[in-house]
Amino acid sequence: MARSTVILLVLSVFLIAARSAVIQDDLPTNYEYFTENGISSGLNADQKYFTLNGKNITIFSGAFHYFRVHPSQWRDRLRKMRAAGLNTIETYAAWNLHEYQSGVYDFGNGGSDFEAFLDIVQFIKIAQEEDLFVLVRPGPYICSEWEFGGLPSWLLRDKDIKVRTNDPLYLKYVARYWGQLLLLLEPLQFTKGGPIIALQVENEYGNTGNSDPDYLHSLVKIYRDNGIKELLYTSDPPGAGSRGALPNELLMTANFNSDVKGNLDKLDTLQANKPTMTMEFWSGWFDHVSEDHHTVSVDQYKQLYEQILTHPASVNIYMFVGSTNFGFLNGANSLYPGLNNSGLQPDVTSYDYDSPISESGEITDKFTATAELVSKYNPIKSKLPAIPETHERVTFDDIKIEQQILLSEIIDSFPNKIASENIVSMEQLPINNNSGQAFGYIVYRKTNLNLNANAVLKISGYVRDHVLVLVNGKLLTPVLSSKDDLNKFGYWRVKDSSITLTNEALEGATLDLVVENNARNNYGGLDQFQQFKGLIEDVLIDDVEIKSWEIVPLEFKKSWNKQLTGWHEVQQTRATPALYRVTFNVKAPLRDTYVNVQDWRKGIVIINGFILGRIFAVGPQQALYLPAGLLQEGQNEIIVFEHFSAPEYVKFSRDPIWGVGTHIN
Repeated sequence: MARSTVILLVLSVFLIAARSAVIQDDLPTNYEYFTENGISSGLNADQKYFTLNGKNITIFSGAFHYFRVHPSQWRDRLRKMRAAGLNTIETYAAWNLHEYQSGVYDFGNGGSDFEAFLDIVQFIKIAQEEDLFVLVRPGPYICSEWEFGGLPSWLLRDKDIKVRTNDPLYLKYVARYWGQLLLLLEPLQFTKGGPIIALQVENEYGNTGNSDPDYLHSLVKIYRDNGIKELLYTSDPPGAGSRGALPNELLMTANFNSDVKGNLDKLDTLQANKPTMTMEFWSGWFDHVSEDHHTVSVDQYKQLYEQILTHPASVNIYMFVGSTNFGFLNGANSLYPGLNNSGLQPDVTSYDYDSPISESGEITDKFTATAELVSKYNPIKSKLPAIPETHERVTFDDIKIEQQILLSEIIDSFPNKIASENIVSMEQLPINNNSGQAFGYIVYRKTNLNLNANAVLKISGYVRDHVLVLVNGKLLTPVLSSKDDLNKFGYWRVKDSSITLTNEALEGATLDLVVENNARNNYGGLDQFQQFKGLIEDVLIDDVEIKSWEIVPLEFKKSWNKQLTGWHEVQQTRATPALYRVTFNVKAPLRDTYVNVQDWRKGIVIINGFILGRIFAVGPQQALYLPAGLLQEGQNEIIVFEHFSAPEYVKFSRDPIWGVGTHIN
């Protein structure tokens, strides 16, 4: 190519870019367009199309859950959403984080382990600064593949409570929580100069199989009593009909990822002369433990998205921002109602969801497809930002593990063990301002046992959800080595499970049952929300019920994690539950990475005291996303609690890893 031709090509590219910049400068922002003559009205749905402040609007929205993304990344993700052409974002609010103990609240700097993630006001204000409107879905139930669907576990301490119903006891707690939350949201409404244009009433209530308009009316009243004036709506798969809705009072919206015409035609039939909106167009899917990693092709995504837009309908893409179930906050599905735990399907820590923006903030082909279609179908042209740069992730060197504390040592030294005549669940423990134990592990210890040779332990009912059995500190639960092990002793699928405790007679033995909560169910019928974790039925040895227990709540709270003492050289790593500690130095600028857990079996990873997520070798997730915001300049600490057998090194990865662990066949 001639030099002159190259120069002309460069000049033409420069002129196109300059012309684009001029056009952008001439365009109004999203807010300027809809508020140029002041604000007189909010989002209106009294006809077949939406208006906002008297102007027609198609809502191009994407889901982004602030509590799943480190706050240092909020603006980056929001600006990327606006750069794709979206004019709105949608978020849930997580009750179980915001009221982490009964009557104790955290909306940022409130003292909980998640306090940094919980400033919902700041999140919404940043969304407005980034030229985005906001849809808020405060529940009180949110599903969202989130632990207990966002409901706080302390609700279960009231044995007669009926969650997600018009039960006065339940509504008393909802009104108390919403009184705190809505006090913060009320000034952020669009008609008060804020970005919130609509709020949701409950969530997929039609999927409960129940019809309770009185309950939905009660929630509407709480909204209005707390000064919420904006549009209210419900969302359900259209196949649920109007069971979860108030069709003559609230806007109905639809959730689905297939058969666009059938679903939206059904929605239009259910409510005539109202705008059509898909509240959840599922961009990908989530992963249960032991499944293959789920993806949805960009071609399928693009085809369905365009069909929604040409219906025509407004749409919220769920999820638009991939994210993370940090801590113990992953949810679960349950195949069976009531207290039958055998059909539990825990979710993994990653909530990447195969989204247009990945868990680590990368722009994907779905992002590009979204931007193209929004540009094509949004008649309102407004100023868009440049796509922010996504910093390259790093991989730290492998770190040899040289420090360990045995689980049995932790239990031995745990202060203030709780004496209990009978087995009790996590939720019923008299701790945390009498709110019980929400997350982590619970240990049932029985001392001074005289055991016959071949004594058999039987756990009545179901383990909730994984148990490690130790006698005199020695692990008896078989080491996890296969997906099929989930159908054997130690896991939630087996009813009335049993194990031999000793081959020879023992006197004065100590028995520890260490039970992990793998997640409370977040979806389904109302009878699937009465659930408890730990053990709730009799424990027997040689058919004799055991009484008089010592109970240890191993919650792995940040303050406890950071003050752990008693570290010593690694003594035993095979078939020995233990905590392992490494430290490493990080220099600025801080960058994201992944912790590679392929060589571990089951447990948790803790970074600088904060629980990063779960390890489970049966897959599909084999690397935990570690955002730079959880690192610090200088020394950093990783603690791994491993249930079974540990490798020699803590390793990192630049990219996510999907599959099964190296020890699983």
